[in-house]
Amino acid sequence: MCKLIKLEWKKNNVLKYIRNAAITTTVLLLLMLMAAGELETEETVQSYGKSMLGMSVGMFVHVSYIVFTGVMIAAYIVGAYEKKTINLMYSYPIKRSKIIFSKIGAVWLFNFAAMVVSKAVIYLVLIASKPFTGISAAGLAVGEPSFWLDAVLSAAAMVSISFIALPIGLKLKSSKAAIVSSVIIVCFTQGGIGSVTLANNMVFYALLIVVAVVSVWLSVCRVETRDVM
Repeated sequence: MCKLIKLEWKKNNVLKYIRNAAITTTVLLLLMLMAAGELETEETVQSYGKSMLGMSVGMFVHVSYIVFTGVMIAAYIVGAYEKKTINLMYSYPIKRSKIIFSKIGAVWLFNFAAMVVSKAVIYLVLIASKPFTGISAAGLAVGEPSFWLDAVLSAAAMVSISFIALPIGLKLKSSKAAIVSSVIIVCFTQGGIGSVTLANNMVFYALLIVVAVVSVWLSVCRVETRDVM
């Protein structure tokens, strides 16, 4: 499986996605640096009881990488069906399900790692910039293991939820449908109407992860017998 995942990265030019992830992180970092002084003060931390800057970083990183995951799902999996290149892969003496799981694993692992690294870079640079931005470091408890555990678990959850877009793209055999679906997922998981929002609702996220697992299973369960023509 590891060899197949590496092959997927090589075949799809993973360096291109690393470059795009680095650009995304840089843009998000610049946005956070510009807003840091307003978002993170002693007053805001005391008023809200939590780091508004930390919440903003989490939200923008999640939005970016849910869409990023959707783009990779479209390129790695849906695009293979759309362009019929999956037929060649299915001619190999390897189970079809293993091929699909290697594609899913390649997308999941890349975006999970990219999201964790992106959060770490942004948080650490923000703390380092405290003398220049004047932010309060009270809310960004980067020295606490629980802080990083939350960052890792939330990254895993967001990337997993993104796979709800997979069966939609496969059903329509459309890369655009997969990407549009990922944007809709962003609206549900990170957006809000007035004061009503489902962002950071653990029960809602847990439900979506279950939906994502079912979505992946539906995408793979009949792949051995499904006609790809």
